[in-house]
Formats: sequence, structure tokens, C-alpha cells
Amino acid sequence: MTPALYTRMTTTPSRLAFMLLGLLCLALFNGSVWAQNGPANKQIVMVPMRDGVKLATNIYLPDGDGPFPVVLTRTPYDKDGVDNSVARYNERGYALISQDVRGRYDSEGENRPFETDIEDGYDTVEWIAAQPFSNGKIGIFGTSAPGITSNLAAASAPPHLMAAYVTVAPDSLFYRSRFVGGVFKESHSGGWLRGQGVSEDMINAYRARAVLDEQWRATDFMFHRHNVQIPVYNVGGWHDIYAEGSLFNFVYLQNEGHPAARGKQKLFMGAFGHGTLQGDLEYPGGGFINGDLEQQMRWWDYWLKDIDNGIMDEPAVSIYMMGSARTGAVSPHNRVIHMDSWPPEATLTNYYLQPDMSLATTLPAASEAFKTYVFDPANPVPTMGGQNLGADVGPRDQREIGQRQDYLRFATPVLDTDTVVAGHIDMELYVSTDALDTDFVVKLVDIYPDGYEALILDYPMRARFRDGQNPEDVKLMTPGAVEKLTINMWSTAQTFEKGHRIGVHVTSSNFPRFAVNPNNGAALDDVAAPAKAAQNTVYFDSSRPSAIILPIVTDAL
Repeated sequence: MTPALYTRMTTTPSRLAFMLLGLLCLALFNGSVWAQNGPANKQIVMVPMRDGVKLATNIYLPDGDGPFPVVLTRTPYDKDGVDNSVARYNERGYALISQDVRGRYDSEGENRPFETDIEDGYDTVEWIAAQPFSNGKIGIFGTSAPGITSNLAAASAPPHLMAAYVTVAPDSLFYRSRFVGGVFKESHSGGWLRGQGVSEDMINAYRARAVLDEQWRATDFMFHRHNVQIPVYNVGGWHDIYAEGSLFNFVYLQNEGHPAARGKQKLFMGAFGHGTLQGDLEYPGGGFINGDLEQQMRWWDYWLKDIDNGIMDEPAVSIYMMGSARTGAVSPHNRVIHMDSWPPEATLTNYYLQPDMSLATTLPAASEAFKTYVFDPANPVPTMGGQNLGADVGPRDQREIGQRQDYLRFATPVLDTDTVVAGHIDMELYVSTDALDTDFVVKLVDIYPDGYEALILDYPMRARFRDGQNPEDVKLMTPGAVEKLTINMWSTAQTFEKGHRIGVHVTSSNFPRFAVNPNNGAALDDVAAPAKAAQNTVYFDSSRPSAIILPIVTDAL
């Protein structure tokens, strides 16, 4: 938007009186008010939290006498970032409010990402509800970190919060953002924390908190989501860092959440990532990381203005089905599909690793079959795409990794029919190691007729967390003992087309996407213990049948 499009404040007598009343009320809340660069209708207020810390808050009121429904966003990325979006909200009759979270930009307090946003979200919503410009109907929205703060505010159940529009936010920081399979997300979480000004000592402390503790339980959305009582429109992307979180936010709230929330949720899953997709694939109509502004406005109109615009009569779920998608040669299988629920009906089908490095739905016949490789922490497998943050995002060609002794490739024969996969995926992997602790990483790959290995999913398991991340679950490996790992591969909607092959790759590292395991079994906060190479073995025989479990959809979608 250009400055000419901004909604301007009028100076009619009623408007002037309303503004003066608003300023008086703000003063009564012990908040300072001043003007700043940006839209002409921007006011900046310091809003007090329950502990006395004040958070810098921009208020943008539409023309008219009010009171208005209010849409709020809370961000660590500078509250002024919404300046160019103000007109779209104001023109629809919404007051827009943007707030710097605690310890960021103009807000007071200590910067502890997401640790106080349950309480601060509640206090902010209820402060807004008490203002004369507010009609008491408040919505909250955000993308990524502001989406996380939106979820946490909803989990505090403020009485005047009516709805939320959340794009690319996880259902759990602990299980989806900081760690997956017990492995620290190095480029994502480490990189993001550095960008927020968090010290290396604090980042190392985060790395060491891979065991669930009371602080995680006190601050993680997963342990408070049962308190959410509002409709939430979740938007996610299959190549996004929080893909599984967007899905499971919807699934939980829609089916198992608070009675006031059940049956009132919406989900859109596109084919975008948390940054520009890399690789030679494209997904026309695959959506955007910020969602669809017109859909957001329809959401607010329905829940904040009681306008029956039909949005709740439409299917609850819209997902992008991915297919063969080479740039300039995109197949018609790439499309948005509407459905009433997620996941669709599917048959869980085991695709077994075979001794000849193939992948088949039949159990391997060999009584003993395995591959052993050396995993050297000093020479990790490099990251080539995936659900990453900002850079190196999406379905890159895994052939770029090259041939390595510590990188095992399995693939089906060329498919003679389309194979539609939609839903959650697990990998059952039988392994052993000569180390006390090590990692295993699995990738799901769509192999094109020309050999392009398009990365669909890639997820790890840290062996000590094979039984879970509660304190009582943690157990080091017994060198030489065979263990069955169940690796959570997250979810997808992918048509492996006729003429393609389904690929599974197995290794023990993927850096910098995931932190490298030093293989020494040392305490999580021991960064001084020397790393060692590990002899890691993957089994694929009749008694140790490693398999990826794919949800195969046979009915038309």
C-alpha cells in the first residue's frame, strides 16, 4: 500500500471527543501515548502487563465513531511492520493493533522468546477490550513467531478473544521447533535465536533442554491447547518448518479440543515453505506463507461482525495435493482439494527396505541382511533442501549429495500407476551401533523419470530418545544390540505419479538442518567431551523388516 491509501483520521466533533476520551482512558492505564512515522492514524501506547512491564503497542483506528471490532498481532519483528497493511483492515471497519513482545524493539522487559506470551497475550487482549474504541470483540493473527504468540494468547482463554487466524505456527515448540526426534533443529532454531539477539550460551542451554521439563510444560502451547475456546483458521505449507504443527493444531482443536472450539476450525495446507522454494519444482496456486488476506477478512467478518458470509458452510479442510511438478511441466495432479476432515481415508501400507536396495510392499525374504557404514561427526551429510527456515527450502535434488558410504538409497521399481499418499507417515527402522548414542535420519523422495530426487520429507531420531523425551524415557544404546526405532516422518499429500519411483534414503546426519550427534553418549550440556566416529548398521531382513509406512489413498479425492 502507498501512503495515499492510508485511512486518515478525521476531526469531526464526535471523532475528536472520542479520541480525547480514548487518550484519557489510556492515561488511566498508566500508558504513554505518542505519534511516530507511519500512517496518520497511528498512536503508540505503552500497555502495562500484570507485573508492571510495559509493552509498546501501535493502535490504528478506522474512520467513524466506533466502537470497533479489533484485530491484534503480537510480534518480535517490530510492531511497525504492519504499517503498510493498515488500510486493508481499517477499510473493512477493523481497528488494527500491533505490539512488540516483551524485550523486543520498544517494549520493556527481558527477551525470553515465547516464555511469557500466555500471560502477556491475555493481558493485552483484555486491556484492548476495556478501551472505548473497542466493542469487546477481538481477533488475533500472525505468521510464524506472531502465529505462535497468537496460539499462546488463545491458550490463556481471554474472555474477549473471539477468533484467530494463524499461519505457519507449531502445536509445540518443544516437539516441532526446538527438537524433532530429540535432535536440535540447528539452522532453524539456532539461527532464529541468534537473529533474536539470544546469546550463544543461551542457545547452548536450549540445545541441552532436549528432555521435557516443567518449564517446557509451563510455556509450550501443546500443554495448554485444551484451554483454547475459539475458532482458529490454521494455514500451513507442506514444505514449511511447521507443517505438522499446522495440521495437528487443526486436528486437535477440531476433534479433541475444548467443547467451545470443536467443529469450528478451518485448515488450509498449501505447497509453500518458510522462504523461497529451491530446486526445479513449482506449485501453481500453492498458497502463500501469510495466508489469504481476503479469507482472513471473511473469517473476521463472520466471527467479529456476525456476518453470515457462508465461510462456515464450506468444507473445513483445503489441502494442496502435490504431484509431478518440474518447472514448466507441472501435471494436473497439483491442485487444491477440499474435504470435511483430515486425514482422508487411507490404507497404511508398509514399503520394506530390501537387500538389493529396492523398496517393496512384500517382506524381505532374506534371513539376514544389513548395511554398515561409518558416521563421522566431522564429515556430516550436507543439507540439501527440506522444511528449513529462510534459505535452502523445499524439494531440492538429493543427487547433489553424491555417493557416500554413509548414505543409503532405496527405491521402488518404476511405478505403473499413480500412488496417492495423504496423511501421517512413520518409519520403522531396525538399527544397531557401536556407540552409546547416535542419530539416524530418513528421507522420503519422489524420483522423477530423469533421476531427479525431489525431497518430500526428512526426519531424524536421536537414539537415546527412541522411547521418548520424558526424563524416564531417556536411555543410551547398548553397543551391538539391535533396536527398533519409530521415526516420526510428519505428514504430506503427494501423488507419486506413474513413471516415477518412491525413494527412501537412510543416513545419520543432515547438517546444518539438524545438529550433529558427537556419538559419545555424553550429558546433553557437556560440549567438551570429544566426538567419535560410529559404526552404524541398518537391518532389512525377515526378522528385522525396516519399512516406511505410507497412507495410501485409493478413493478419488
